[in-house]
Amino acid sequence: MNQLATTRLWLRRNLFSDAFSSLTTLMLVAAAFWWLPGLIDWMLLQAVFKTDANACHASNHAGACWGVVAEKYRFILFGRYPHAEQWRPLLATALLLLAIVASGLRLLARGPLLATWALALPAFFVLMGGGHFGLSPVESDQWGGLPLTLLLATMGMLLAFPLAILVALGRQSGLPLLRTLCAIYVELVRGVPLISVLFLASFLFPIILPQGFAIDVLLRVQGAIVLFAAAYLSETIRGGLQAIPAGQHDAASALGLGRWQAMRWIILPQALRAVIPSMMNSAVSVFKDTSLVTVVSLYELTGSLSLALAGDAEWRSYYLEGYLFIAMIYWIGCYAMSRFSRNLELQRGPLRT
Repeated sequence: MNQLATTRLWLRRNLFSDAFSSLTTLMLVAAAFWWLPGLIDWMLLQAVFKTDANACHASNHAGACWGVVAEKYRFILFGRYPHAEQWRPLLATALLLLAIVASGLRLLARGPLLATWALALPAFFVLMGGGHFGLSPVESDQWGGLPLTLLLATMGMLLAFPLAILVALGRQSGLPLLRTLCAIYVELVRGVPLISVLFLASFLFPIILPQGFAIDVLLRVQGAIVLFAAAYLSETIRGGLQAIPAGQHDAASALGLGRWQAMRWIILPQALRAVIPSMMNSAVSVFKDTSLVTVVSLYELTGSLSLALAGDAEWRSYYLEGYLFIAMIYWIGCYAMSRFSRNLELQRGPLRT
């Protein structure tokens, strides 16, 4: 009986709290009853799951052709990486995901966690690039799929975070020149779309380099993502710094702490805690924005799908199923990050003023 009362209370608060909410709930339920049967029929009941292109053609798109995923999943996940060596990006991805999950779920203490990252990142590059321990070298332009997506997103946030903190502190500095330079950087980067920054790093930047001096395109694109993410993240952190009450600064001074000691031990931890949801929103954006690197000939998940289907007439017409498979991967990643953010908020507790 208590469970029934709890359920009724939850329904009343979340779905039927007022007339507008009740009408919206009923409309959504009606839309689900109208739309879901056809979707289930297309996705499951009439779908083709085996790798048989003739069976997919025979269905004439009456059902989903999941056979294209079963046929092309290795190319989608690993791109143009040599087929015989694809155990290497698989292991590299597993190591990077292990470090990410250990951080997200807080499975390790700080020391072992730092050691995990110190081992996982070099191991990732050794496995992907080769040239050591008897592994054949593989150029970075052959990296693709899920490993490239994870690399760009993970390194983008790891490197952007300390830079964003420095820029946020610079914008609050008492030095006018430093404050102006940080503001110019933020406004310049935020005033252009990411795709233009990627074009700049990929095509224009090599032109202005000295003759005979070259930087790998993957490094240039990674740097562009870091600078772009740091500009947005710095404003999030600056907002957190401004939200800290003046009394916290006064209390730190009363304890005899210097300006940087107060920032390190009192102000900055509270500011970062206050903006956890916004920082995670930036991480989700970076994770999804990695799909834009396709325009500069780096083939992450979406680019790998285009390569996999472009030259295969048998499966070329089944892009939708491939994109749904990729969308599921992105959704799992974004949902996992949102849950991590929520758990971190609950563990840390609300900001006390």
